[in-house]
Formats: sequence, structure tokens, C-alpha cells
Amino acid sequence: MLASKKTFYLRLVIIAVLLLLVTSLHYMTTTQLFKAHDIYRRLYYVPIILGGIWFALRGGIMTSILASLFYMPHVLFQWQNNPKIALAQYLEIILYNVIGCLTGFLAQRERQQKLRYQKAAETLEESYGKLRDQADQIIEIEEQLRRADRLSALGELSAGMAHEIRNPLGSIKGTAEILRDGVSADDPKLEFAEILIREVDRLNGVLEDFLCFAKPAPVEHGRFLLGKVVGDVLDLTRQQASRSHIEVKLALDDDIEIPGQGEQIKQVLLNLMLNAIQAMPDGGLIEVSSKNFQHEVHIKVSDNGPGIALEDRERIFNPFVTTRDSGTGLGLSITQRIVHAHEGHIVLDSIAGKGASFTVCLPLPFITTKENPVT
Repeated sequence: MLASKKTFYLRLVIIAVLLLLVTSLHYMTTTQLFKAHDIYRRLYYVPIILGGIWFALRGGIMTSILASLFYMPHVLFQWQNNPKIALAQYLEIILYNVIGCLTGFLAQRERQQKLRYQKAAETLEESYGKLRDQADQIIEIEEQLRRADRLSALGELSAGMAHEIRNPLGSIKGTAEILRDGVSADDPKLEFAEILIREVDRLNGVLEDFLCFAKPAPVEHGRFLLGKVVGDVLDLTRQQASRSHIEVKLALDDDIEIPGQGEQIKQVLLNLMLNAIQAMPDGGLIEVSSKNFQHEVHIKVSDNGPGIALEDRERIFNPFVTTRDSGTGLGLSITQRIVHAHEGHIVLDSIAGKGASFTVCLPLPFITTKENPVT
């Protein structure tokens, strides 16, 4: 703005100086040098054209009028005794105003055209931005549809596999327990029987994950106290965290009632806690915190472990994606599905080598406290 103002005044000074310079040349030169006067009067076109170019129609008219007023006394008082020359100079004055109007008009038209082009360019840029956003949304929707198709196919496959595998596993475990009971405590075969039972239990756990992923339990329209759910999760994971020398810090806002099914949210937080514990086998720190907003509550589980690599973050919630050799890759998929069923979302924030945090965001259509429950 300052530079534009400075340029404006500089151009005014240039035009004024040129007008005064040409006028002074006329008045300081004798009429005997009529050829010099012919050159001088045409020099008025320079400030007139500049005025029209720089200040559009108004500038061209004002500059031509000033040039006419400066030149008119010279014609009246010094060339009146020569009618032929005076007539040519009167015509020159008319041309000053014609050229000033024409130059200013053309410059103004050019500016208006330029403004229209700029406005059209801005409109095109805005339309391009909207199209780009819509294209991104379409790509995201397509990805969600592909993911839904994969999940649907996986759900059907998992449900079928579960029914086919569960009964044989039960028979294998029952047989292994009978064999274990028939082996003496000092027999080396006892260890193999224990391994068999343990591996069957592990397969049962994987099978349960499949079932939870394939057919998640519907969300009941109940309410639960967040503090109680978090407390239950900490009780369940306290021994495992202690064995791994992990410190757990708790920082919750005022305890509130949240619409939904407490057992499912407990499973969500339990999955996140177990992931954090398993990510830090040599010890570390886990922080569980919550923040209450007007229409949403954020529950964060963060650790200072190795974090999640950049290439794994976008697919970490996909089925069968895991960074552990013994993991099934279904825990976070089930977690995300439960959160979505509660009309919430989960956010991952991680820096490789500095830890990871998962924030579960659940909606609050209404907020109730433990002291003032809704009846």
C-alpha cells in the first residue's frame, strides 16, 4: 500500500514537471523562433499521454485541460497578430483534449479488461480448488468402498471358518488335557501336553478375534461411566505392565457418562493398552488421559515406545496389518470398528522413535456427571 501511494505521487510530480517545463519553454522563447514553438507545443502530448495511461480517463482529461490552460495565454497574447499560426495552435489545443480523452478511455478499458481477467482467473482457481477437493473426496469414498468390500468378504470368510475350526479345537484341547492328566509330573512329555493346550488356547483367541471382527456385537443404547471403564482396564493390565517395568499415569477430566456400551469401549481401551505394553518390553511410560469438550470426549492412550513407522500409519487399521511377529493384525481393526459403531473416530499420532498415541473421540449428545446423572 505504501509503495503504491509513493508511485501515485511520483507520477503526479512527473506530469506536473513536464507540463511546467514545456510551458516555460514556450514563454521563454521568442515568437521569431516559430519552428521551436511547433516542437514545444507537441511536447505537451508526452504528459497528456502519460496522464491517460497512468490515471485512465480522468487523468487524461485533467492533464489535457491543464495543458490547454497553460498554453492558451501564450496563444492569445503572443500569436494573436498572426491569425494563421494562431488557428493552428487553437486546433492543437483541441487535439490535446481529444488525445487526452482517447488515451484515458483506452487505458481505462484496458484496466477493466485486466480486472475481468483477474476475476475470471480467481474464479477458475476457486473452481479448480473445489474440483480438487471433490476429487479427493471421491478417491476417499472409493477407498472406503473397497475397504468395505474387503471387510464384507473377510467377515463372511471368518464366520465360516469359525464354525469349522471351533469344534475341532475343542476336541483337541479336551484330548490334550486328558493326556496331560495321565502323565506324571516328572515325565518330559508333560511339557509337550502343556504346549499343546497353550497353543490351542492361542488359536481360540485368534478365532475369537475373527468372530469379533466378522460379527461385532451391536451397540446397546446405554450409558457408562468413563472413569469406571478406565479403572477396569488398568486393573486388567496392571500385572502385565508391572512385569514389563512400565509406569502408568492417569489424568482424567471430570467423570462423565457416555452413551454406548461400556464393555465394548473397555475392549477398545484394553486393546490400546496391550499394544502399548507390548511395544515396550524393556519398560517405559504409558499415559491415559481424557479431555471433555462440549459435544465430544477424547480418551488418549500414549506411550514413549518406538512409535509407528510412517509407511505403516495409513494401513495400521487394516485387517492383518501388524508390526509384531505373533500378532493377528485384527486388534486395531476391531478397535476402529467398535469406535465407528459408537459414531466416533480414532486418531493416531506417532513419531518414529518417540512413541505413539491413540485418541478415541466419542460423541456426547448430552453431558452428565457422576454427581448429576440423567434419570
